Amino acid sequence: MRLTAAKLAELVNGTVIGNPEAEIRGVAPAESAQEGDLTFAENQEYFQKAITSNASVILVGDNYGPCDKTIIRVANPRVALAQILDQLFPEANPAPGIHPTAVVDPTAQIDPTAYIGPYCVIERGVEIGPGTILMAHVWVGEKSRIGAQTRIFPNVSIYQNSKIGNRVRIHSGSVIGSDGFGYIQDGGIHRKIPQVGWVEIGDDVEIGANVTIDRGALGPTLIGQGTKIDNLVQIAHNVQIGKHCIIIAQVGIAGSTKIGNYTILAGQVGIAGHLKIGDRVIVAAQSGVTKDIPDGQHVLGSPAIPDKQAKRQLMALRHLPDLLKRVAQIEEVLRLKTHPPNLKRDQQSQD
Repeated sequence: MRLTAAKLAELVNGTVIGNPEAEIRGVAPAESAQEGDLTFAENQEYFQKAITSNASVILVGDNYGPCDKTIIRVANPRVALAQILDQLFPEANPAPGIHPTAVVDPTAQIDPTAYIGPYCVIERGVEIGPGTILMAHVWVGEKSRIGAQTRIFPNVSIYQNSKIGNRVRIHSGSVIGSDGFGYIQDGGIHRKIPQVGWVEIGDDVEIGANVTIDRGALGPTLIGQGTKIDNLVQIAHNVQIGKHCIIIAQVGIAGSTKIGNYTILAGQVGIAGHLKIGDRVIVAAQSGVTKDIPDGQHVLGSPAIPDKQAKRQLMALRHLPDLLKRVAQIEEVLRLKTHPPNLKRDQQSQD
């Protein structure tokens, strides 16, 4: 389909200024854009780069333009860009069916519109919904349920009794429902506590590559609707994560912690167990959380404290070398006042 500035503007509820018939064949950043490309600008710096680029069309916010190029004005350029990319680069879907190399238990219920890829293993009592795609080498443990329009990428392992919602995406190498890390000291050894719970993942969740989500010791580990989890995240047993959270790479969440809705955990955050993190909390990168955090608070540091307080402490640390030098000078002045030198004795010793 031929895409023009006018058609894309209609798609994103935008306004064309310039040539509405300008054809768009691709999307590129301003630095590498060629004729026929769309680029986008969300601030003045990007806009200046865009208008000097070779791009044919610029996607901009309401407060930019006009210029010599065709522009599409929208309320939010990033949201519009996501819609356009979805239009220009639709994800390929394999034809429904079960690959001949897949191993499927006869008791499994697989919707005829689903796709089961090469070398997948589907165990007893599994249910897989309409339009769901399992790519190569996916293992689904017994009695697990996977909803509609879900896409599971290669080499994902889903342990028994897992419950996965609709329109979920799970990327390669992730493990859903492995044993929680539960042991107790018994006669000098670490005795394993059987982990007999499960994992529940809500609708519209995305899970990155090499994420591990442990099943509950008793009851579920819960991931709420719309939550997005980046690569290399560890979620321990019986953790509960609310709706529409953002969990960024290398976060670790210890067992039984509860996280509210719309909360953001930045990269490499560590959260201790049995804590309660409120709604709309933001935890800055590399913070260590050891206490409950109320709704709406922004925290930073290890241990994590309110970010304004943490920033004041960090600013104070920058002045510490100068402060130590000044303290040493003051101490020397005080020492000389309290123990003045004996000039007469010093003169005699020189004679």
